[in-house]
Amino acid sequence: YLLVQMTISGKNGHPVPENFRVDEIMKSSELKEGQVLVRTLFLSVDPYMRCRMNDDTGADYLLPWRLEECVDGDGVGVVEASKNQALSVGAIVTSFNWPWQTYNVMDGTVGMPDLTALLGVREKGHVTPETHQTMVISGAARAFGSIAGQIGRLDGCERVVGICGSDQKCQTLVTELGFTAGLNYKKGDISSALREHCPAGIDIYFDNVGGPISDAVISPMNPGGDVILCGQISQYNKDVPYPPPLSEDTQETLHHKNITRERFVVLNYMEKHEEGLMQLSHWVKTGQKKVNLPQSYVCTMHISEAFCFMMTVGNKGKQVVKISD
Repeated sequence: YLLVQMTISGKNGHPVPENFRVDEIMKSSELKEGQVLVRTLFLSVDPYMRCRMNDDTGADYLLPWRLEECVDGDGVGVVEASKNQALSVGAIVTSFNWPWQTYNVMDGTVGMPDLTALLGVREKGHVTPETHQTMVISGAARAFGSIAGQIGRLDGCERVVGICGSDQKCQTLVTELGFTAGLNYKKGDISSALREHCPAGIDIYFDNVGGPISDAVISPMNPGGDVILCGQISQYNKDVPYPPPLSEDTQETLHHKNITRERFVVLNYMEKHEEGLMQLSHWVKTGQKKVNLPQSYVCTMHISEAFCFMMTVGNKGKQVVKISD
């Protein structure tokens, strides 16, 4: 069994590969009733994991990783042996708390893909068809953002504007994912670009990054608008509480315009996961929603590099690590 053990880098600063260690150990594969032995196929590295490198994640629902213990996160695998009637050998399974190991013995409670983008827009965005709403998404070329923008369009927003870090990503948002416009925050003044591409103001903001970009988006928002607080990747390497504090001007804008800014936790909506899965599956099967995944994967021994690369905002789509065929 290959597993990854972690040394905490501290609240401030960027994570580095040396914060992780790969060990080879032997563990029992004996199954109890209801359990399955799974071989890991893919592991996901996501921005929220940086918070788990701290002693306090800042969120009650998110436990910190512990020194010398196996790291975990979203994963996908195949069942190789089973004592669970609902899961036969060869079944593909997934979980939110998949250990970073090549093989795992798990209870039969896997099968939960990520529904954050869909339920975040549905529960906190208040999209109303035929009311000419404008949605802005930061981190729009990443996993959550690329899906959230498509959902906003499918649910009835008139304009969907994405913010990302390159002209190529901006082009992908428009030509492949159906966004109205893509804005490169590294070129020019983002506030001016927002005024140009959101002439009727901004009604909904799907916030993945926080910091100055979010200040620029919130400033021109319309009264009664909604900020969906999904992530704050620009702040994860800083010693600040979650959600990070806003500037005084931005806080005054929220108060003066009666703009709602709420955290969204997908685990609080378990009863809506099945319905959400059906909706997402339908959109994918009918070609209404596209999956914006990276074109290449990295091998097992480079999972720490993949994690650190993801935290530099260097990837497009979702960063996935291939573990086995």
